[in-house]
Amino acid sequence: MNLSRQFLIAMPAMADPIFAKSLVFVCDHNDQGAMGVIVNRPLGMNMRTLFQQVDIELRREDVAEQEVYFGGPVQTDRGFVLHQPLGNWQSTLAVEDELGLTTSKDVLLAMGEGGGPDRMFISLGYAGWEAGQLESELGQNAWLTVDADIEVIFGLPSEQRYEAALGLLGIDMAMLSDTAGHA
Repeated sequence: MNLSRQFLIAMPAMADPIFAKSLVFVCDHNDQGAMGVIVNRPLGMNMRTLFQQVDIELRREDVAEQEVYFGGPVQTDRGFVLHQPLGNWQSTLAVEDELGLTTSKDVLLAMGEGGGPDRMFISLGYAGWEAGQLESELGQNAWLTVDADIEVIFGLPSEQRYEAALGLLGIDMAMLSDTAGHA
């Protein structure tokens, strides 16, 4: 099972407040575990404020008001930039041919100078699972999975992303029960 490039949609019964009603984009999943970013939890901070905090002048007015997100509970002091195109940054995980996740500061410096990727999603922190942990959670009906549509992340406001991901499965939120059934 490889859930890379999938959405994890938290089921209504998800008790963990960090992940309740969350939509996670899985960037990498292998026999070592999985990592992704929550894409529907804005921090109430825009990129202009983030750049001020890291002492980089932001010369891209087109992204200055864009939200910064809580990406998950791991390394919350570190930025994770999901971006298109892939580019050539120092520390980038190629998620797919034209989509990368970068953790190095050079991508921020490029944005500060007016360049950088065309499309970006910035989070502080990420969601991580040890080997077998995510598979176990799936077995406990904690998550639904669906092939990710990157336009849900880059093209929709955060408050619409969860239901849009459910829509990829043909599911309406009202159809979900907060109790799990087992055969």
